[in-house]
Amino acid sequence: MATKTPKTTPAAQTLLTEEQILKMDEKDYMNPAQLAFFKVRLQQLEKDLLKNAGETTEHLRETVLVPDPADRATIEEEHALELRTRDRERKLLKKVQQSIVSIDSGDYGWCEETGEPIGVPRLLARPTATLSLEAQQRRELKQKLYGD
Repeated sequence: MATKTPKTTPAAQTLLTEEQILKMDEKDYMNPAQLAFFKVRLQQLEKDLLKNAGETTEHLRETVLVPDPADRATIEEEHALELRTRDRERKLLKKVQQSIVSIDSGDYGWCEETGEPIGVPRLLARPTATLSLEAQQRRELKQKLYGD
């Protein structure tokens, strides 16, 4: 007599490690366990980026009155650098959120241009990648030759 086994969600299972994902066969590409791994990784990255943004806001609110012009210039330059960093992180946050949506829609891990697998090693290095390595190289070459 067959018994019905309860369905487990990927979050209920233990998450795979990078080594386990790299050892998986190509036919297992973007299976539920891999998708769960990348979703958790992206959600953690999203949480870290939001935390950094909050810390920057608090840090910039701390107004320090410094009479020395050189010290004031240093503080202003540090604030400008911090704001540039947060601007890059804001753009990355948008990509992270788009990647989470693509996991939910089943499009994650596939090249937007060619439809081919992006590849696990590339996604481990850059979880927000939307192009395969070859497609990215073609795009960068075009940008180099013709500009943006």
